[in-house]
Amino acid sequence: MSFLERLRALGWFLLAAAWFLFSDLVAYRAASGLSFGDYLEPLYRIFLLFLLVLGYSLMSLLTQRGVPPRKSIGLDARPGWKREWALGAAVGWSAVVVCILPTAIIGGLVITVFTNVHQYWVLVLDLIALLAGTLAVEVGFRGYAFQRLVDAMGPFMATFFMAVIFAVWRTHATPTTTAAVLFSFLFGWVLSLGALRTRALWVSWGLHFAWAAAMSMLFGLTIAGGMNYSPVFVTNPVGPSWITGGLQGPEASIFGLLVGVALLIAIVRVTSDLKYRYGFPEIVPAGIPVDLDASARRQHEAAMAHPAPAEPQLVQILPVNQPTGIPSPPASEPTNSPENAAQSTASDLPVAAETNSHTPPASHEEPSAPIPDEEPPGPGTS
Repeated sequence: MSFLERLRALGWFLLAAAWFLFSDLVAYRAASGLSFGDYLEPLYRIFLLFLLVLGYSLMSLLTQRGVPPRKSIGLDARPGWKREWALGAAVGWSAVVVCILPTAIIGGLVITVFTNVHQYWVLVLDLIALLAGTLAVEVGFRGYAFQRLVDAMGPFMATFFMAVIFAVWRTHATPTTTAAVLFSFLFGWVLSLGALRTRALWVSWGLHFAWAAAMSMLFGLTIAGGMNYSPVFVTNPVGPSWITGGLQGPEASIFGLLVGVALLIAIVRVTSDLKYRYGFPEIVPAGIPVDLDASARRQHEAAMAHPAPAEPQLVQILPVNQPTGIPSPPASEPTNSPENAAQSTASDLPVAAETNSHTPPASHEEPSAPIPDEEPPGPGTS
C-alpha cells in the first residue's frame, strides 16, 4: 500500500476508536436511565454491541466497497463458524483449568455457594451480559478498527499495538499489578492473533467468553481488575500472592503469565487450518475487493451455459511458391543457385508472378535464349 493509503487507513482507525469511546458512554447512560438493578449490565452490553455494529457497518460501507459489512466487522456467518466458536471456547476453558489447578494444589480454594432463587436468575442475566459484552469487546478491538490498523501498520505492529491498548483499557478502572497488566497484554495479543489468522471473530469471541465465564461464573474468581460476575459462586484463594494473584485473581499470578505465553502457542496451532483457508489477504484489483467465491461461481455457471466450441480441424498448408500440379525443380539443381537464376526464360516469369506474390517484378532487359536440351527451371527460382 502507498503512504497515502496507509495514512487514510490510520485515520479510519482513529475514527473507529473514537466511536468506541462514544458508544461506550452512550450505552452506559442509556442503560442507567432504564434500570439501576440487575438488568443494568446486560442492557449496557447489548446497547454497546448494537452501537458498535451500527457505526462500523456504516464505516465499512464508506471505505470497503464490495465487501459485506458483516465481513468487514468480523462477523461473517461463513460455513463452520459455530465450530470455530466452539474451538475458541475449548481453548479458553482449558486455559482456565491449567491456570487454577496450581492454586488449588499448592494453596487452596475456599468456595461459597448462594442458593437463593434470585441468585440463579441473576446468573442468567450475567451470562447474557458476558455473551454480549465479550462480543462487543471483540468487535471494538478486533473488528473493523483492527483491520484498518493492519492496513496502516502491518500485521505484526497492529497486533502488538492493539494488545497494548487492550491491556490499558482492561486494567485502568481499578488498582492493578504489573503481572495483571502483562497478562492482559498477552491475552489481547492472543485474541488479536486469532482474529488475524482466521479473518473473523468467532475463535477470539469463543476464547474470550469461555475464559471470562469459566473464571468468574463457574469458579467464582475475579478477573480484569477485581470484577466478579458470579452471583452464585464466590471463591477465595489461599496462599501467597505469586500463586493466587491476590485481589486481581489468577490472572495476576505467575501461572497466569505462563498460561498467557502458552496461549500464544496454542492459538497458532489450533488456527493453522483456518489460516490456510481464510487467513490470506483478499485480492483487491483497482482498489475494489473481489469476492472470489462469487466470481468462481459465476464463471462456472457461464461455462455450463455456453460450452466451449469444438476444436477446428487441422489444415495442410502448402508453400506459396510451390502450388499443386507444378513440378518442383530436380534435387540435383538447387533452386537458389545463380546458374538457374540466369537460365530463367520469359515464359517462366508470368507463372512465377502468379504463384508468388513476393517475387520481384521482371527486368526490362531482353531475356536470354533458352539452352537447348535442358529442362527449364521450375517457377519461383528467379
